[in-house]
Amino acid sequence: MIAILKKELWSYFGNWSAWVIIAAFSLITALFLFFFENDSNIFDIGMASLQSYFVLVPWLLMFIIPALSMKTFAEEQQTGTLNWLFSQPLKVSDLVTGKFLSVWIVGVLCLIPSLIYLYTVYVLGVPEGNIDLGMTFGSYIGLIILIAAFAGVGILASSLSQNQIMAYLLGVFMCFIMYFGIEQLASYKLLGGADFILQNIGFYQHFLGFTRGLIDLKDVAYFILIIGATLLLSNHFISKKK
Repeated sequence: MIAILKKELWSYFGNWSAWVIIAAFSLITALFLFFFENDSNIFDIGMASLQSYFVLVPWLLMFIIPALSMKTFAEEQQTGTLNWLFSQPLKVSDLVTGKFLSVWIVGVLCLIPSLIYLYTVYVLGVPEGNIDLGMTFGSYIGLIILIAAFAGVGILASSLSQNQIMAYLLGVFMCFIMYFGIEQLASYKLLGGADFILQNIGFYQHFLGFTRGLIDLKDVAYFILIIGATLLLSNHFISKKK
């Protein structure tokens, strides 16, 4: 697993793709938070808070994480190297876990530049430091866990696809449905009392608790279950390709 993790990380950072993604992610968030006129602009909001950042980032991750994960298995199948990996002395579970961890790590690294935004808001607060750090750090933990969930979904999409384009489109679609689609469907209240159950199937409600600074074990357990389920399914579909 460690060997696969190192190989995948090198494939991201060795050809500059990870650096480009991190830079693009940071540039887009900076533009929306400080320059573009929109509901996420911190200066327009007039509050020392990064809540608009935590609202914006999941939508960006919905496109970025599938872009990172699309090549994990789909590319291996396209190039024929998946059969070579099967011939090596490693378990399919190690292969899946190593690739999952690599996508998760790169995704988490995308958040590192936002510490500059945190420092900026901290200094600009009146008085200085007038920011809810508990809510902020809770939101960061929520994002780290959400990235893991998106990575699991992206790995599953790649394991189901024969090429990278299909893996990317399927990954974006699945992430969108899990984060926003289910929540939106539940908001129409078409199923009566079952709407509450439907609402809790999606990512949004569980991530929302973190953005309020509440780290609920139920939300953590939910995401662990989702990540475990996606990795098990990925392991199953990849094993069938042997």
